[in-house]
Amino acid sequence: MRKILSFCYGLLAYVVFLGAFLYAIGFVTGLVVPKTVDTGEVTPVVEALVIDILLLSLFAVQHSVMARPTFKRWWTHFVPVAIERSTYVLLASLALILLFWQWRPIPLMIWQATNPAIAMALLGLSLFGWFIVLLSTFLINHFELFGLQQVINNLSARAAGAPRLKTPFLYNIIRHPIYLGFIIAFWATPAMTGGHAPSPQRHDVAAEKLANVACTGNAGTARTLRMAHSFPEDLSRNLQRYLSDAALAAKLERSHRVEDKKVAGVQNEFVALLTK
Repeated sequence: MRKILSFCYGLLAYVVFLGAFLYAIGFVTGLVVPKTVDTGEVTPVVEALVIDILLLSLFAVQHSVMARPTFKRWWTHFVPVAIERSTYVLLASLALILLFWQWRPIPLMIWQATNPAIAMALLGLSLFGWFIVLLSTFLINHFELFGLQQVINNLSARAAGAPRLKTPFLYNIIRHPIYLGFIIAFWATPAMTGGHAPSPQRHDVAAEKLANVACTGNAGTARTLRMAHSFPEDLSRNLQRYLSDAALAAKLERSHRVEDKKVAGVQNEFVALLTK
């Protein structure tokens, strides 16, 4: 019974990892998933940096410390050896999921490819980087790396083979192909921001918000809208120029709420006069 439970646990850990890995692709590239590296709650830059660094540090510390032989020897006094790797994978995946959930975007634009062909090529290169990451895990032993083989061996009462160094294909060319894949996946992007590549939908939301704020009649925000439109070659670039600063965005949002309240107050007074 214990072996079956260990297998189910290992399988669950692998499924969680697979979901986190697939979501990470969308999170970085801005494809398909609802929340990406540049969407979500916009906060002041310093606050966003602190939160994002803490989230990355949590993942890095867990990922590094739990992989140490010293920690493994101590850890396996409490966790069965068969599910030690699965537990490591599960906790790493949960740390990633927490990062996806709590990540704060940093919309400062570093570069942006405006040529559609170049943008598509960079996106394709990023996806190729993710392919290198996945391929590299299979070149060694994908299922052992993510704990599934250990629970299968435990279930079938089969002894694990002695570990041996293997350098197939990419490992015979470069030392860390997985790291190379991640570097390509993260840096080959058509639009690099402080947080990373923003999704196109974020520009649409920003444009709509700016237009709504200006339409309240506030002279300062209307002037900002006119400034944004003074550069017709790229509205999103102008929005980033005038609205990427989180404090300014928050100020505009507060102005929007104040003007809404004023409009609602006038409407209520008018209704009251009609009903007298």
